[in-house]
Amino acid sequence: MLTLLYRNSRLLALTVILILVWGISSYLALPRLEDPELVSRNAVIKTFIGGADAKRVEALITNKIEEKLTEIEEIDNYQSTSSAGSSIISVELEDSTEKEEVEKVWAQVLNKIDQVKPELPSEASEPELEKIKVKAFALITSIIWQQDNDPNYSILNRQAEVLKERLSNISGTEEVELFGLQPEEVLVELNQGAIALYNLSVSDISHQIEQSDSKVSAGRISSNQSNLAIEVAGELDTVDRVKNIPLISSDGAKLIRLQDVATVTKGVVAPANELSVISDRPGVTLAVHVDPEARLNVWIEDANKILDEYGDQLPQGIKLKTIIDQSNYVSERINNLILNLLFGGALVFIVTTVMMGWRSATIVGICLPLCILMVFGWMNVMSIPLHQMSITGLIVALGILIDNAIVMVDEVNERLRRGLKPIGAIKSSISYLFVPLFSSTITTVLAFLPIALLPGPTGEFVSTIAISVILAVCSSFLLAMLVMPTLTVKLYKQETIYQQYWWQTGISLPSLTRWYKKTIKWSTARPVLGICLALFLPLMGFLNVGSLRQQFFPAADRDQLQIQLELPAATAIAQTQEITKKVRKSLLKFENIRDVHWFIGRSVPRFYYNIAGDREQESNYAQAIVQLDSFATSNLAKDIQALLDRSFPTARILVRQLEQGPPFDAPVEMRIYGSNLNQLKRLGEKARNILLEVDNITHTRASLAEVIPQIKIELDEEEVVLAGLDRRAIASQIQSNFTGATGGSILEANQELPVRVRLSDSQRASNINSLNLLPNFNRSDGEMTDISLSSLGRTSLKPELAQITRYNGKRVNVVQGFLTPGILPEEALSNFEEKLKEANWQLPGGYSFEFGGEEEEKEDALSGLVSTIGVLVIMMIATLVLSLNSFRLAAVIGVVAIASFGLGLFSIWLFDYPFGFNPIVGTVGLIGVAINDSIVVLSAIGQHSEAKKGNKKAIREVVLKSTRHVVTTTLTTAVGFVPLLLVGGEFWPPLAVAIAGGVIGATFLALYLIPAAYLVVIPGKGKRLAYLPCAEPLETS
Repeated sequence: MLTLLYRNSRLLALTVILILVWGISSYLALPRLEDPELVSRNAVIKTFIGGADAKRVEALITNKIEEKLTEIEEIDNYQSTSSAGSSIISVELEDSTEKEEVEKVWAQVLNKIDQVKPELPSEASEPELEKIKVKAFALITSIIWQQDNDPNYSILNRQAEVLKERLSNISGTEEVELFGLQPEEVLVELNQGAIALYNLSVSDISHQIEQSDSKVSAGRISSNQSNLAIEVAGELDTVDRVKNIPLISSDGAKLIRLQDVATVTKGVVAPANELSVISDRPGVTLAVHVDPEARLNVWIEDANKILDEYGDQLPQGIKLKTIIDQSNYVSERINNLILNLLFGGALVFIVTTVMMGWRSATIVGICLPLCILMVFGWMNVMSIPLHQMSITGLIVALGILIDNAIVMVDEVNERLRRGLKPIGAIKSSISYLFVPLFSSTITTVLAFLPIALLPGPTGEFVSTIAISVILAVCSSFLLAMLVMPTLTVKLYKQETIYQQYWWQTGISLPSLTRWYKKTIKWSTARPVLGICLALFLPLMGFLNVGSLRQQFFPAADRDQLQIQLELPAATAIAQTQEITKKVRKSLLKFENIRDVHWFIGRSVPRFYYNIAGDREQESNYAQAIVQLDSFATSNLAKDIQALLDRSFPTARILVRQLEQGPPFDAPVEMRIYGSNLNQLKRLGEKARNILLEVDNITHTRASLAEVIPQIKIELDEEEVVLAGLDRRAIASQIQSNFTGATGGSILEANQELPVRVRLSDSQRASNINSLNLLPNFNRSDGEMTDISLSSLGRTSLKPELAQITRYNGKRVNVVQGFLTPGILPEEALSNFEEKLKEANWQLPGGYSFEFGGEEEEKEDALSGLVSTIGVLVIMMIATLVLSLNSFRLAAVIGVVAIASFGLGLFSIWLFDYPFGFNPIVGTVGLIGVAINDSIVVLSAIGQHSEAKKGNKKAIREVVLKSTRHVVTTTLTTAVGFVPLLLVGGEFWPPLAVAIAGGVIGATFLALYLIPAAYLVVIPGKGKRLAYLPCAEPLETS
C-alpha cells in the first residue's frame, strides 16, 4: 500500500492531475469578498410617538419592551435611547448563538414585540425590528442633482426607485437600500381664521378628507352566474381632486370647498429627516448588498452595464456617480495576496535550493502548489470564500506546509544514498517518519484550533486564517506520506553523490560546520548550562511583556476616512447642512483628499464592514465618507482633526481612521449606572471633566449631558373643565395643529402619497399662546366657539434631557472619550484610571461603573480564545505522550512550547510592534509550529539505538544529521512570512514577526535545548529508555 503510487505510475499521474483539476476549478468557483461576512447578531427596535418627551417615552414604551426582552436567554445585552418622540433599543445576541439559530432568536424577539403591542400607547407607532447586517455594501452609487436651482426630489426619488428595481433584478443581489430619499406628501395648510368661522378643527378636516377617499372595498356580488367586485368611484387621485373636497361646518349648516380654507400642494416632507450630499450636490444614494455566495467580480460586471445604460438615459441636469465599488478593493486585495503567495513560494524554493540542492527543491516545489490547490478544493467543499483572511492563512501556512515534504525528501534521499532500493527506501522512510510527522501535524492543528473555534464576531473574522493553515498542514501530511516519497525516488539520480556543487547538493560551509559541532559538543557536555542559555531569549520575552504597547486591533489600510459631526441636540437639519458645507471646504485644502460625501441626519451607508450605522432621524448629526488618493495615515487624520477643532469649536467633529475588528462607539468608554437622572448627570460631568485631563483626548461625550428646550404648558384644571376640554383633548389638538393629521392618500403610479393637514407655516411659527382650541361639546346657547390656549394656562420654556439611556434595563450615563489619531486606546485608558485614583473617584451607594469601548471588546475576544484553549492543551499533551511514549519527553516538548511563546513575545518587543489580537493569534499558532522541529529531533534520538541510551556522541551525531532539514524548515517558514512583512501597514507584520521570529528562535531550542534536556531527563546513563521501536537503525557516520 505504501508503494502503490511508485508501482503504478499511471495512478500517480492521475492523482496529480485530479488535484490540479480539483484545485483550479475550485479556485475559479470560489466567491470573492474583501472581508469575511459576520453573522448578524445585532438588531434595533424602533418605536415612535409624537409629542412625548424622553421620560414619557422611557416609561410608556422603552420599559415595557425591555421587560419582554429579558425573557429571551440568547440576548447578551440591550441598550436603549429614549428621546423626544422615539425609542431606540439596540439588541445584541450572545456570541455563542450559531448562524442557524440567529433567525429563530429574532423570531422570538418579534413574538415578544407582538405581546407588548397592546400595552403601548395607541398614538405610538408599531415597534419595528431592523436587523443589522455586519458587512459592507458591495456598491454605493448616487443619483445627484447637477443644476444650480433647488433639487426636484420628485424626479430624484422616481429615478432612484427605477434604478433600485433594476439593480434588484441582477442575479446575486441581496438587498438595495436608499439613503437621502425624500418622501413626498400632499400638504393641506389651513388658515386658522378661516376654519374658525366654520367651527372646524384640524382633526375634523382630516377626518372629512379621509371619508372622501373611496380607496376601500365595497364588497362583491356573488351568484351562481357571476362574481363581481364593487368599487365606489371617486378616490383621491390628483391635487385638484383634494382641493375640491367638500367640507361641512360643525353645525351642518354650511358647505365649503377645502381650497376655500386651505392651500393644497404636493411636495417633499419638510423638514427633511435625512439628506444625502454627494460631492457637494444633493442626491439620493443607493447601496447594494450582494449575496455572499455570489462571485462579486461577475456581479459587478452586470451592475456596471445597468449603471452605464441608466446613466445615459437620465435627463439633463441629473448625473449618476459611483461612490464605492467594493470589487476594486476585493480584486486589489486578492491579487496582492496571490502575488504575495507566489512571491513567498519563490522565496521558499530559493531557500530549499540553497539548503538541499535543486533536485530536492524541485520536489518540494511540486508539493507547494499541489498543497495549495488541495486547500482551494477543501475551501470550496466547506463554502469558505476567498478574502483577505482565508488567503492570509495560506501565506501563514506557506513555510509550514512544506516542512513535512522537506523532512520526507531528505530522509528518502539519505536512504537512497546508503544504497537502499527505491521500494525499501519508500517503505522505511514512511515507517520511520509517520509517527513524528503525524504528531507534529496534530500539534500544529491543535495549536491553531483555538483560533478556528473562536466564538462570536472576532472568531468569524479571523477563524479562516486558522482553518486555511489546518487544511494546508493536513494536505501537506497526506502528500508527504503518499506522493513525495515516490516523486523523490523517480527524480533521484545515483550520480548526484559525486556532484559537489552547492546547487546540486545544497550549500556547505566547512568552517561554520566545525564551529557548530563545537557548540553542540559544549552544550551536551554541560546540559544544564546549555538549557539555561537556550532559555535566555524566551525568558527575556516574558520579562519584557509588560513594556509592550497595547493595541487590540490596528487601523486598516484603506484610502478613506470617516468623519462624524455632532451639533447641539436642538439644531435643525438645515443648520447642520450649512456646517457640513463649511467643513467640506476646509477638508479640500488637503492635497490628499479627493472628495467628501455627507450623509446628514443619519449614519453613512456601511462602506466598510465594521462601520456603525445605527443613527438616523437626528437633525444635529452628520457623517462623511472622505475619499483619499492614497492610504489614510494617522498623521493625516491628526492634521485634519486639529484643523477642524480650530475652525469649528462649537461642533464635536471626530476624524476616524477605519479599523479592523469588531465595532465600538468610542475607544475609551465608562458606563455609570444609577436610578436618579440628575445624580447620573452630575457624576457623568465629573467623570467627563477628569477624562478631559487625559493626554490626547480630543473630544468627550456624555449620553445624559445634552438638553433641549421644551415648551411646558401648565393648565388651570378648573378653566379647562369649564371650557369643555380635558388635558388629552388639548394635547391632541395642539399636535394636530402643529404636527398635522393624516387623512387619505393619493396614488401616483406605484407610490402612495399621504394627505397631511396642519396649520400653515406662518401660523405655526407664531406664539403658541395665540392658538385657538375647540371644546368637546357645544355651549348651552348652542354656539361652539374657539378658546384661546392662553386663557387656559400659561406656557414657559424649560430645558429637558435630550435623551435617557439605559443598559440592560438600568439607567446609565455613558461617558466617552475620543483620541488623537494614532494614539493607542490602552494608553489613554490607563491614564484615565490613574486620573480617577488621583481625584479619589467614588460613587454614592446604589451607583456603579464599568469600562466599555475597546477594552470591553478586547476582553470578550480574549475570553473566547482562552475558553477553547484548555481542552486543546490537554489533547496536545495526550498526543505528545502517546507519540513519544513518555511523560518526561512530552514535558520537554511542553517546555519548548512555553519557550516558543516567550520567543514570540521577544520578537514583538524587539521590532517594537504593539501587542494586540494579531500578535496573540500569532504566538498561539507559533506553539504548534515551533515544536515540530523539536519533535523530529527528539524522535530521531529516541529511534537511534545508542543515542536513546544517553550516549552523548551518538546524540551529537543525530543532532548534526537532523540539522540540515531543521534549518531548512526554519528558513522556509521564516521566508514564507516575508510577503506579510513587506505588505506594510499595522495589521499583518506583528503576526508575521511573532511567528517568524519565534520559529527562528525555536530552531536553537530544537538543536540545543532538546539534546541537553534529553540528557537531563533520561533515567541514567546506559539505561535504556522505553520508547518507540526503531523502524531501521540509523547510521551515525
